[in-house]
Amino acid sequence: MAVKYKIHKDDNVEIVAGKDKGKRGTVVRVIRKENTAKVIVSGANLVKKAIKRRSQQDAGGIAEVEAPLDISNVMLVCKKCGRPVKAGYKIDGDKKIRVCRKCGEAL
Repeated sequence: MAVKYKIHKDDNVEIVAGKDKGKRGTVVRVIRKENTAKVIVSGANLVKKAIKRRSQQDAGGIAEVEAPLDISNVMLVCKKCGRPVKAGYKIDGDKKIRVCRKCGEAL
């Protein structure tokens, strides 16, 4: 059974745990697994990775890439409040929308 997560691609999030605690960025990708999920946040959790040279023109070497973070280590940032918040749901007609738990603004 697939688990629903409240964080989606292109959401603004703040990292609340780990070495990049306090940094903000947008979600580039959500990686969903059986019981867990990870997110890749732009400009956060950078790690050095060895890149192999593929052709004569292609430069190999060491590059910095964004590594996945566990979804529990990030929180949504409300556009109105500007603070990290938990997301709630509200039924608007026949649509289910995410809302800020602090101010009620749609996320």
